[in-house]
Amino acid sequence: MVVDNRGVISYTRILKEDLAIYKITPVDDPVPDFKAGQFVTIGLHNPNEGKIVRRAYSIASPPEQKKYFELIVRWVRKPLPGRLTTELFNRREGEDAAWVKPTGIFTINEKMHDGSPDNRRMVLIGGGTGLAPFISYSLHLKSIGSKREIVVLHGASYVDELSYRELLTQLEEESEDMGRDKWNFRYRASISRPQEWFNRTWSGQKGRVESFLRPKPGTDQSPLEELVKEKITPENTSFYVCGWQGTVDGALDYLVPKGFVTERNKRTDGSFDIKFESYG
Repeated sequence: MVVDNRGVISYTRILKEDLAIYKITPVDDPVPDFKAGQFVTIGLHNPNEGKIVRRAYSIASPPEQKKYFELIVRWVRKPLPGRLTTELFNRREGEDAAWVKPTGIFTINEKMHDGSPDNRRMVLIGGGTGLAPFISYSLHLKSIGSKREIVVLHGASYVDELSYRELLTQLEEESEDMGRDKWNFRYRASISRPQEWFNRTWSGQKGRVESFLRPKPGTDQSPLEELVKEKITPENTSFYVCGWQGTVDGALDYLVPKGFVTERNKRTDGSFDIKFESYG
Protein backbone atom coordinates (compact mmCIF):
# COMPACT_ATOMS: atom_id res chain seq x y z
CA MET A 1 0.00 0.00 0.00
CA VAL A 2 1.28 3.47 -0.90
CA VAL A 3 1.94 5.61 2.16
CA ASP A 4 1.98 9.32 1.37
CA ASN A 5 3.99 11.62 3.63
CA ARG A 6 3.37 15.33 3.94
CA GLY A 7 5.81 17.73 2.31
CA VAL A 8 6.04 21.23 0.88
CA ILE A 9 7.73 22.69 -2.16
CA SER A 10 10.35 24.73 -0.32
CA TYR A 11 12.44 25.90 -3.29
CA THR A 12 12.00 26.31 -7.02
CA ARG A 13 14.64 27.31 -9.53
CA ILE A 14 13.37 27.61 -13.09
CA LEU A 15 16.25 26.94 -15.49
CA LYS A 16 14.11 27.36 -18.59
CA GLU A 17 10.47 27.09 -19.54
CA ASP A 18 10.36 23.32 -19.18
CA LEU A 19 13.23 22.53 -16.79
CA ALA A 20 13.46 23.26 -13.08
CA ILE A 21 15.13 22.25 -9.82
CA TYR A 22 12.84 21.65 -6.85
CA LYS A 23 13.34 21.02 -3.16
CA ILE A 24 10.64 19.03 -1.38
CA THR A 25 10.86 19.40 2.39
CA PRO A 26 9.14 16.82 4.63
CA VAL A 27 6.74 18.35 7.15
CA ASP A 28 6.61 15.83 9.98
CA ASP A 29 10.03 14.13 9.98
CA PRO A 30 13.51 14.52 8.50
CA VAL A 31 14.39 12.95 5.17
CA PRO A 32 14.64 9.19 5.86
CA ASP A 33 17.79 7.20 5.21
CA PHE A 34 18.30 6.28 1.57
CA LYS A 35 21.14 5.37 -0.79
CA ALA A 36 22.62 7.66 -3.43
CA GLY A 37 20.97 6.81 -6.74
CA GLN A 38 17.55 5.95 -5.34
CA PHE A 39 14.31 7.73 -6.26
CA VAL A 40 11.44 9.33 -4.38
CA THR A 41 7.84 9.28 -5.55
CA ILE A 42 6.10 12.66 -5.51
CA GLY A 43 2.33 13.03 -5.36
CA LEU A 44 0.22 16.04 -6.29
CA HIS A 45 -3.53 16.45 -6.41
CA ASN A 46 -4.67 16.79 -10.02
CA PRO A 47 -7.97 18.73 -10.01
CA ASN A 48 -8.87 17.55 -13.51
CA GLU A 49 -8.80 13.97 -12.32
CA GLY A 50 -9.93 14.57 -8.76
CA LYS A 51 -7.15 12.45 -7.29
CA ILE A 52 -3.45 12.37 -6.41
CA VAL A 53 -1.13 11.63 -9.31
CA ARG A 54 2.29 10.17 -8.47
CA ARG A 55 5.58 10.00 -10.34
CA ALA A 56 9.06 8.79 -9.36
CA TYR A 57 12.12 11.07 -9.63
CA SER A 58 15.79 10.34 -8.98
CA ILE A 59 17.03 12.21 -5.94
CA ALA A 60 19.80 14.70 -6.72
CA SER A 61 20.60 15.56 -3.11
CA PRO A 62 22.91 13.18 -1.19
CA PRO A 63 21.79 10.89 1.66
CA GLU A 64 23.58 13.20 4.09
CA GLN A 65 21.08 15.98 3.30
CA LYS A 66 18.27 15.47 5.83
CA LYS A 67 16.30 18.68 5.29
CA TYR A 68 14.93 18.13 1.80
CA PHE A 69 14.89 16.06 -1.38
CA GLU A 70 16.32 17.88 -4.38
CA LEU A 71 14.95 16.97 -7.81
CA ILE A 72 15.51 18.11 -11.36
CA VAL A 73 12.34 17.88 -13.39
CA ARG A 74 11.49 18.24 -17.05
CA TRP A 75 7.96 19.46 -17.78
CA VAL A 76 6.41 16.96 -20.17
CA ARG A 77 4.48 18.99 -22.74
CA LYS A 78 3.94 16.60 -25.64
CA PRO A 79 2.40 14.57 -27.06
CA LEU A 80 0.15 15.37 -24.08
CA PRO A 81 0.88 17.57 -21.04
CA GLY A 82 2.32 15.51 -18.18
CA ARG A 83 -0.25 14.72 -15.52
CA LEU A 84 2.13 15.48 -12.66
CA THR A 85 4.73 17.76 -14.20
CA THR A 86 2.09 20.20 -15.43
CA GLU A 87 0.73 20.48 -11.89
CA LEU A 88 4.23 20.82 -10.43
CA PHE A 89 5.24 23.61 -12.80
CA ASN A 90 2.09 25.51 -11.81
CA ARG A 91 2.79 25.23 -8.06
CA ARG A 92 4.37 27.91 -5.92
CA GLU A 93 6.88 27.61 -3.12
CA GLY A 94 5.13 26.73 0.13
CA GLU A 95 2.44 24.60 -1.49
CA ASP A 96 1.90 20.97 -0.54
CA ALA A 97 3.56 17.99 -2.20
CA ALA A 98 3.21 14.43 -0.92
CA TRP A 99 6.12 12.01 -1.06
CA VAL A 100 6.68 8.29 -0.67
CA LYS A 101 9.73 6.75 1.01
CA PRO A 102 12.76 6.47 -1.35
CA THR A 103 13.62 3.17 -2.97
CA GLY A 104 15.46 1.82 -6.02
CA ILE A 105 18.46 -0.31 -7.01
CA PHE A 106 20.47 2.14 -9.15
CA THR A 107 23.03 2.57 -6.38
CA ILE A 108 26.81 2.63 -6.12
CA ASN A 109 28.48 -0.75 -6.45
CA GLU A 110 30.94 -0.84 -3.56
CA LYS A 111 32.17 -4.44 -3.85
CA MET A 112 33.35 -6.75 -6.59
CA HIS A 113 31.78 -10.15 -7.19
CA ASP A 114 34.31 -11.77 -4.84
CA GLY A 115 33.59 -9.38 -1.97
CA SER A 116 36.69 -7.24 -2.43
CA PRO A 117 36.28 -3.43 -2.66
CA ASP A 118 35.40 -2.10 -6.10
CA ASN A 119 38.05 0.58 -6.51
CA ARG A 120 37.66 1.00 -10.25
CA ARG A 121 37.21 4.42 -11.78
CA MET A 122 33.51 5.41 -11.89
CA VAL A 123 32.34 7.01 -15.14
CA LEU A 124 28.87 8.49 -14.66
CA ILE A 125 27.05 9.19 -17.94
CA GLY A 126 23.91 11.28 -17.67
CA GLY A 127 21.67 12.43 -20.49
CA GLY A 128 19.45 15.42 -19.65
CA THR A 129 17.74 14.97 -16.27
CA GLY A 130 19.50 11.58 -16.06
CA LEU A 131 22.26 13.54 -14.35
CA ALA A 132 20.26 13.65 -11.09
CA PRO A 133 21.45 10.40 -9.44
CA PHE A 134 25.06 11.29 -10.25
CA ILE A 135 24.80 14.55 -8.33
CA SER A 136 23.77 12.45 -5.34
CA TYR A 137 26.59 9.96 -6.03
CA SER A 138 29.21 12.71 -6.28
CA LEU A 139 28.19 14.65 -3.19
CA HIS A 140 27.88 11.44 -1.17
CA LEU A 141 31.28 10.11 -2.21
CA LYS A 142 32.89 13.44 -1.39
CA SER A 143 31.14 13.48 1.98
CA ILE A 144 32.51 10.08 2.99
CA GLY A 145 36.02 10.90 1.78
CA SER A 146 36.06 8.39 -1.07
CA LYS A 147 39.34 8.11 -2.97
CA ARG A 148 37.76 6.56 -6.08
CA GLU A 149 38.28 8.39 -9.35
CA ILE A 150 34.97 9.86 -10.51
CA VAL A 151 34.25 11.20 -13.99
CA VAL A 152 30.86 12.83 -14.64
CA LEU A 153 29.83 13.16 -18.28
CA HIS A 154 26.65 15.11 -18.97
CA GLY A 155 24.86 15.61 -22.26
CA ALA A 156 22.24 18.21 -23.16
CA SER A 157 20.79 19.90 -26.22
CA TYR A 158 21.39 23.45 -24.98
CA VAL A 159 23.84 25.10 -22.61
CA ASP A 160 21.06 26.24 -20.25
CA GLU A 161 20.17 22.57 -19.72
CA LEU A 162 23.56 21.85 -18.10
CA SER A 163 21.67 22.02 -14.83
CA TYR A 164 24.49 21.47 -12.33
CA ARG A 165 27.38 22.87 -14.34
CA GLU A 166 28.41 25.34 -11.63
CA LEU A 167 28.39 22.74 -8.85
CA LEU A 168 30.24 20.11 -10.88
CA THR A 169 32.84 22.62 -12.04
CA GLN A 170 33.36 23.57 -8.40
CA LEU A 171 33.81 19.92 -7.42
CA GLU A 172 36.52 19.54 -10.07
CA GLU A 173 38.24 22.73 -8.90
CA GLU A 174 38.23 21.38 -5.35
CA SER A 175 39.81 18.18 -6.63
CA GLU A 176 42.60 20.21 -8.24
CA ASP A 177 43.10 22.26 -5.08
CA MET A 178 42.97 19.36 -2.62
CA GLY A 179 44.98 16.94 -4.74
CA ARG A 180 43.61 13.92 -6.57
CA ASP A 181 44.93 11.62 -3.87
CA LYS A 182 42.26 13.13 -1.60
CA TRP A 183 39.35 13.90 -3.97
CA ASN A 184 39.64 12.64 -7.55
CA PHE A 185 36.86 14.21 -9.62
CA ARG A 186 36.40 15.39 -13.21
CA TYR A 187 33.42 16.82 -15.05
CA ARG A 188 32.84 17.27 -18.77
CA ALA A 189 29.72 18.14 -20.76
CA SER A 190 28.60 17.77 -24.35
CA ILE A 191 26.09 19.79 -26.37
CA SER A 192 24.22 17.91 -29.08
CA ARG A 193 23.05 20.97 -31.06
CA PRO A 194 26.18 23.13 -31.32
CA GLN A 195 25.05 24.66 -34.61
CA GLU A 196 22.13 26.49 -33.00
CA TRP A 197 22.55 30.19 -32.22
CA PHE A 198 21.78 29.81 -28.52
CA ASN A 199 24.81 27.50 -28.18
CA ARG A 200 27.17 29.79 -30.10
CA THR A 201 29.55 30.28 -27.14
CA TRP A 202 30.03 26.53 -26.53
CA SER A 203 33.57 25.32 -27.16
CA GLY A 204 33.45 21.96 -25.42
CA GLN A 205 32.53 18.47 -26.62
CA LYS A 206 29.93 18.39 -29.38
CA GLY A 207 27.43 15.61 -29.98
CA ARG A 208 25.48 13.26 -27.73
CA VAL A 209 27.05 12.42 -24.38
CA GLU A 210 28.08 8.94 -25.52
CA SER A 211 30.38 10.59 -28.05
CA PHE A 212 32.90 10.83 -25.19
CA LEU A 213 33.37 7.08 -25.62
CA ARG A 214 34.09 7.03 -29.33
CA PRO A 215 37.60 7.46 -30.76
CA LYS A 216 38.36 10.79 -32.35
CA PRO A 217 38.73 10.74 -36.14
CA GLY A 218 42.17 9.52 -37.15
CA THR A 219 42.99 8.15 -33.66
CA ASP A 220 42.21 5.13 -31.53
CA GLN A 221 41.73 7.25 -28.39
CA SER A 222 38.37 8.53 -27.17
CA PRO A 223 37.86 11.92 -25.45
CA LEU A 224 37.32 10.00 -22.19
CA GLU A 225 40.63 8.16 -22.55
CA GLU A 226 42.33 11.43 -23.42
CA LEU A 227 40.91 12.91 -20.22
CA VAL A 228 41.99 10.07 -17.88
CA LYS A 229 45.23 9.45 -19.78
CA GLU A 230 44.89 5.69 -20.19
CA LYS A 231 42.96 3.07 -22.14
CA ILE A 232 39.56 2.33 -20.65
CA THR A 233 39.07 -1.36 -19.77
CA PRO A 234 36.70 -3.41 -17.57
CA GLU A 235 39.61 -3.90 -15.18
CA ASN A 236 40.08 -0.19 -14.46
CA THR A 237 36.66 1.38 -15.10
CA SER A 238 33.00 0.85 -14.25
CA PHE A 239 30.17 2.72 -15.96
CA TYR A 240 26.84 4.04 -14.71
CA VAL A 241 24.43 5.35 -17.35
CA CYS A 242 21.13 7.15 -16.83
CA GLY A 243 18.79 8.93 -19.24
CA TRP A 244 16.55 8.24 -22.19
CA GLN A 245 16.83 4.76 -23.67
CA GLY A 246 18.71 6.24 -26.62
CA THR A 247 21.46 7.43 -24.28
CA VAL A 248 21.72 4.01 -22.68
CA ASP A 249 21.73 2.21 -26.05
CA GLY A 250 24.34 4.60 -27.43
CA ALA A 251 26.70 3.86 -24.52
CA LEU A 252 26.12 0.10 -24.65
CA ASP A 253 26.65 0.00 -28.41
CA TYR A 254 30.21 1.14 -27.80
CA LEU A 255 31.03 -0.50 -24.46
CA VAL A 256 29.68 -4.04 -24.94
CA PRO A 257 31.84 -4.82 -28.00
CA LYS A 258 34.83 -3.68 -25.91
CA GLY A 259 34.19 -6.42 -23.35
CA PHE A 260 32.14 -4.48 -20.81
CA VAL A 261 29.24 -6.42 -19.28
CA THR A 262 26.00 -5.06 -17.83
CA GLU A 263 24.62 -5.95 -14.41
CA ARG A 264 21.64 -7.55 -16.13
CA ASN A 265 23.92 -9.92 -18.06
CA LYS A 266 26.52 -10.77 -15.44
CA ARG A 267 29.43 -13.03 -16.23
CA THR A 268 29.28 -16.57 -14.82
CA ASP A 269 31.33 -15.44 -11.80
CA GLY A 270 28.82 -12.68 -11.05
CA SER A 271 31.00 -9.78 -12.17
CA PHE A 272 29.82 -6.82 -14.27
CA ASP A 273 31.01 -3.37 -15.30
CA ILE A 274 27.90 -1.37 -16.29
CA LYS A 275 24.77 -0.34 -14.41
CA PHE A 276 22.09 1.61 -16.23
CA GLU A 277 18.67 3.10 -15.71
CA SER A 278 16.44 4.46 -18.46
CA TYR A 279 13.21 6.41 -18.35
CA GLY A 280 11.78 6.12 -21.80
